[in-house]
Amino acid sequence: MTSPTQPNPEPLRLLFVKLKHIGDALILTPTLVATRRQYPNAEIWVVVRQGTEGILAGCPAIDHLLTVAPNENDQRGPGSLWRDLRTLLRLRRQRFDYAFELTDGDRGRWMAGMSRAKKRCVNTSLHRLNPWWRLWFNQLSVTPWIHGHRVEKDFLTVADCLPLPNEIPPLCFEEGKTTEPESIRDLHDFAIIHPGSRWISKRWPKEHWIKLCHSLLKQTQYVVISSGPAADERQLAAELVATLESSHVISSDGQWTWAELAACLYRARVFVGVDTAATHLAAACQCPIVTLYAHTVVKHWKPWRAECRLFHPRQWLNSWEEVLETPPNKIMHAHLPDKVLAAVREIIRAPNPD
Repeated sequence: MTSPTQPNPEPLRLLFVKLKHIGDALILTPTLVATRRQYPNAEIWVVVRQGTEGILAGCPAIDHLLTVAPNENDQRGPGSLWRDLRTLLRLRRQRFDYAFELTDGDRGRWMAGMSRAKKRCVNTSLHRLNPWWRLWFNQLSVTPWIHGHRVEKDFLTVADCLPLPNEIPPLCFEEGKTTEPESIRDLHDFAIIHPGSRWISKRWPKEHWIKLCHSLLKQTQYVVISSGPAADERQLAAELVATLESSHVISSDGQWTWAELAACLYRARVFVGVDTAATHLAAACQCPIVTLYAHTVVKHWKPWRAECRLFHPRQWLNSWEEVLETPPNKIMHAHLPDKVLAAVREIIRAPNPD
């Protein structure tokens, strides 16, 4: 990886393929921002899974954002294959200079490999390509990333093939791209919690959230509960609102867009959540973060370049073997509300003066 100091005016046409979850899409943004700064005249195309594109609405480095059908069979309709084929044909017509496969999976390899880009790039530092895929890729990234953050994996894959500066930017969701929800428009002193996750194993016990929220209401005037749109996440948020019985508790009820949640995070005094996309969005908005982990590899997924306090089992278990032998619900239960509140007090910022 070289360290260019001056922007390169070359009008490159670049394709980035990352067909993973919502947080993974946001984690791509530092690489996109760095690429835009170094190649201001480049035309940047990004392909992600349908349903993840909303979290990229705050990244102005993207010129064209396309989606393909999710992997899950229950989310793929009869026309999914045809729509994906049309997307691939559209990409092939662009004659890209570079295509970067950042999914680490066969669907992403097909998309990037068949794009007809002049240089088709993939990371092989952890997973070697079999002879079949070696036929499709002519630029290999070999810089090890396994001991770093997943942001670094994307960045190094690109930088091994297309020179970028050494410094990796923060996650990106620009404040000017946010949309303020009406329900928080007049709030100036609030904390945000995000208790839900699509993976039940990542959730903190409801009774812990209740105790924490009672304490937060002594630190701030309001507590805002952020929720994903899934029925069980909305139900959890509703149960917390009902139990807390306070007019100073507000729930998104799974209705906010990522742009609306970002607006709240830019103004909130602190964010408390689990290992989910909302936590990465808090990092993008530079909101102070307290986050709770079970079996997550923290060095790969912790908030990138943000003020944070982390709770994870390696703080009290001696090895990863012990962590994996301990049920995730037991680990999450062991993260005590009093300690989480103490972490909140360490990093909570002053109320918004507006």
